[in-house]
Amino acid sequence: MAPITNARVLFAAVPKDFPIPGETTVHDTSAKIDLETVPLNGGFLIKTLVLSIDPYMRGRMRPAGTKSYSEAFTLGAPIDGYGVCVVLRSENSAVAPGTFVYGTFPHQQYTVLPNPQALTFLEKDPKLPWTVYVGAAGMPGQTAFCGWKEFSHAKKGETAFVTTGAGPVGSMVIQLAKREGLKVIASAGSDEKVEFMKEIGADVAFNYKTTDTRAVLAREGPVDVFWDNVGGDILDAALENTAIHGRHTFNPRPAGYNTGYQGIKNMHEVFARSLTISGILVFRLQYKYAEEFYATIPRALGAGKIKYREDVSRGLETVGDMILRVQEGRNTGKAVVVVSEE
Repeated sequence: MAPITNARVLFAAVPKDFPIPGETTVHDTSAKIDLETVPLNGGFLIKTLVLSIDPYMRGRMRPAGTKSYSEAFTLGAPIDGYGVCVVLRSENSAVAPGTFVYGTFPHQQYTVLPNPQALTFLEKDPKLPWTVYVGAAGMPGQTAFCGWKEFSHAKKGETAFVTTGAGPVGSMVIQLAKREGLKVIASAGSDEKVEFMKEIGADVAFNYKTTDTRAVLAREGPVDVFWDNVGGDILDAALENTAIHGRHTFNPRPAGYNTGYQGIKNMHEVFARSLTISGILVFRLQYKYAEEFYATIPRALGAGKIKYREDVSRGLETVGDMILRVQEGRNTGKAVVVVSEE
């Protein structure tokens, strides 16, 4: 078989604020690969099916050596992120051709991997497309599931407040909270997103751009469980309206990646209200909850008991545009790029 194009998305420049498609990341078609003869060296060859576009990716677009909880992308090399791939060839007895795997992969069409370490072997629910396995049944869903299990300590009848409630993490948190009998207040940045939050069970849903968050929380609170995806003034408003012994869980915030983080003005509320504050990074928790997650959430999604929304584009050439779309908050659901069909 003659070599074919192995398209990829390269990290080309560190952005000053918002990433620029074609400048920060570049779609490159110069690489070639022969699928039948490429050496595996005991590993296996995969084809990328779908890739997840997530807010944290902007945080990795920084100079090499800058410390953070995740490694910086390497200039001139493909960016990487969560995805679903299918195995085409294998020299590893633990990985059979035709197997579907979930994990972190380079943004390119084909890749040779040395071993299946850190990968999850998937069996697809027949009612779900593969795109869901990088969204509600992937890292965002796991972030919500693990964080809620670990930190919410929720009790029936309590009140939860969820920001970015129409996003892939926030929407899952809303539905987990409702399953446990909580009253849910949720905010988002458009009226369309407000309607979606109502559809998935939020008792009080509002557009924070046109509605006073403090007024809503003062009327509908106090808040026992706060899931924060944005920070800034909304965090201050939540601190002022949290019940004694309330629990706050913080998720990475996309706005701060591009424009800087706004400091907390009323940190004294933490001790005044005896609050518990926790930060959620899914890779530090998923070992505890992965088995339960995969045993319950995909099935609930397939049965329509948990709802989700997706914003899907097709082709590696759309990755840069989708990254910017997520950073600007213009995506209308979980951002996913379909690279190839099975």
